[in-house]
Amino acid sequence: MGMFDAINISASALHAQRVRMDVIAQNIANANTTRTEDGTPYRRKIVVFEERKQSFGDILNEKLNASSDTYAGVRVKAIIEDTSPFKKVYDPTHPDSDQNGYVNYPNVDIVTEMVNMIEASRAYEANVTAMNITKSMITRIFEIGK
Repeated sequence: MGMFDAINISASALHAQRVRMDVIAQNIANANTTRTEDGTPYRRKIVVFEERKQSFGDILNEKLNASSDTYAGVRVKAIIEDTSPFKKVYDPTHPDSDQNGYVNYPNVDIVTEMVNMIEASRAYEANVTAMNITKSMITRIFEIGK
């Protein structure tokens, strides 16, 4: 593992958590959207992460040397739609109500989204801290060489 790998890993995590916070904010903003462009209620989105390996050559070297420590952080694999059912609310005066007077509302739970936002925020803060500690260690290494 190189000197700057820890910073690169933390930077990839910062990017991934920022994307997650953006998607959570989008979910919260659309919590009451009963009609999207395709005519259905908004569907909650979920960010899926995966480990990000280094380049093909690094992976090949890892396999040839039988080591397994060639990691390069995390990346957003996909942003998927939650397939859980919509919330049905009885409101016959709503323009999007069905023939029985029920309106399909998005499958977004504000409390769940807020908990996820706090979790993403804490993960972001932890990676900023890890990056600052690594930066401090690298600075000290250079000071020793003086």
